[in-house]
Amino acid sequence: MAASVLPLLVKAPTSSHSRTSNNPLTVPSSPLKPSSISFPSVHNSKNLNLLLLNSPLLRSRHHRFKPSFALESNVPYSSNQGSEKLQNITKSYEEWDLWSAKFAGAANIPFLLLQLPQIVLNVRNLLAGNKSALFAVPWLGMLTGLLGNLSLLSYFAKKREKEVVVVQTLGVVSIYAVLVTLAMAEAMPLPHFVVTSIVIFFGLIVNFMYYFNLLNDAVWRLWEDFITVGGLSVLPQVIWSTFVPFIPNSILPGTIACALAIVAVVMARTGKLSEKGVKFVGSISGWTATLLFMWMPIAQMWTNLLNPDNIKGLSAFSMLLGMIGNGLMLPRALFIRDLMWFTGSSWASILYGWGNLICLYCFNSISREFFWSATIGLFAWIGIAFWGDMKAYKYNTPLRSLKELVFGA
Repeated sequence: MAASVLPLLVKAPTSSHSRTSNNPLTVPSSPLKPSSISFPSVHNSKNLNLLLLNSPLLRSRHHRFKPSFALESNVPYSSNQGSEKLQNITKSYEEWDLWSAKFAGAANIPFLLLQLPQIVLNVRNLLAGNKSALFAVPWLGMLTGLLGNLSLLSYFAKKREKEVVVVQTLGVVSIYAVLVTLAMAEAMPLPHFVVTSIVIFFGLIVNFMYYFNLLNDAVWRLWEDFITVGGLSVLPQVIWSTFVPFIPNSILPGTIACALAIVAVVMARTGKLSEKGVKFVGSISGWTATLLFMWMPIAQMWTNLLNPDNIKGLSAFSMLLGMIGNGLMLPRALFIRDLMWFTGSSWASILYGWGNLICLYCFNSISREFFWSATIGLFAWIGIAFWGDMKAYKYNTPLRSLKELVFGA
């Protein structure tokens, strides 16, 4: 996703004081040594092993993750958030914990290079005076992905996930660079580009000030309300605008959604909603960001369908990098049972990456060997992700991992 992430190592549980400090590097304030425990003799290995397995340090490192449901998707991970401690610390669990984090960390590379081929291609077409080729890249689809990345940046900043914040920032900057080239080619309206630039600049500043504890909580809540209203307003409008001129050009979908979003936010802030309703409003920004990101490949494929002659304006290497980057995050998203993250990454990997490669293959823009190598690699990797998770949790079928991800344990 692109979304998008990285070594999401399991954090040790913190005390209530450290959780409110918003410092991801805070260590527990309570001492790890129990006050009234008689240590067993070193000759009694069984008792010694039981003591080690029940130590607070190991319990904080090895536990099963509770799925992040839709209503709680914006809540930071916590070991006492319904997590189920492993009775036996298995080697396969430790190894998959480590490897899934490494795979997610490796996603930095394709995400860093994701939009570079498209940017280079756009610049070459601009220098050659071939502005029409840039119309193959729909600015609306790119804007959708950009807004999705910005909202997900806030989602992971709130979770204090440093590596994911870096990836989402790279996504915002790289997609914005593509929009700059589209604006230069007049493939994106100038007023839309100016407004987008202001929102991106302000959004990056707010997110990084919040992450480094330099922002007032009241300002952050205002930003959360803004991205909630903005995301819910933009999503239906982008979906509607994708199919213009086959449907009438109208701002009615966005206007209605904006009004509903404002009412929901005001009711949530003034205590007019139930606890479940407040959680629902709080989860809107994260899920609308995911849905915006998920709509990006649909807008791209729709453009390919309408203008097959402009398919040469797409970079197959960019699509491959998007598929690889999101695919590398799947094992970690599955392992920590983050449904929103898994949904966005799997959708982007299959539809944005592989789906656009199908379009390129059908129009003879890539070779058969390139397409089938990417196809086999993608679905083999998805199988490896579920197989590794199944072994880590000592399940008999990968379907149980999928069940826990979607419906909970």
